[in-house]
Amino acid sequence: MRLGRSIAVAAVLTMVAAGAADAQRRKTPYYASIAAGEARMRSGPGKNYPTQWVYRRADMPIKVLDIYQDWRRVEDPDGTRGWLQVGLLSDRRTGFVGREVIELRASPQAGAAVVWRAAPGVVGRLSRCNGAWCFFDVKGRGGYVEQSRLWGVDPGETM
Repeated sequence: MRLGRSIAVAAVLTMVAAGAADAQRRKTPYYASIAAGEARMRSGPGKNYPTQWVYRRADMPIKVLDIYQDWRRVEDPDGTRGWLQVGLLSDRRTGFVGREVIELRASPQAGAAVVWRAAPGVVGRLSRCNGAWCFFDVKGRGGYVEQSRLWGVDPGETM
């Protein structure tokens, strides 16, 4: 009986590992976010490369441009490029407000009531993107924003 249970556990672990490996083979480019409270961007794919930048902002959206083993070549909203370890990243989708204040609306329509405003530099979580609008949540205060006003989601993208 124990042998059968051990085989079943091994099979489940193998499927989980295969799923994690598949997640590491995503087609680039794609958006992700910084998961850690502190993340070092390096000039190359390894800890022996110098640190170019230190991010101290979890949920900052980044665009993954290339993959090399456990490293991801990324671009941030300012266009800075470098390498981050995959363990510092999350699949959580977030957006970044660019140079202008944006209005968060009650529904995904240009004439809908404005429920909040977000200043340049604000980061929020994205959901319910229909190709033109996304629901943008900033620490529990959310509303719909035109996708073209955010960095971290492509125009026309749905999710």
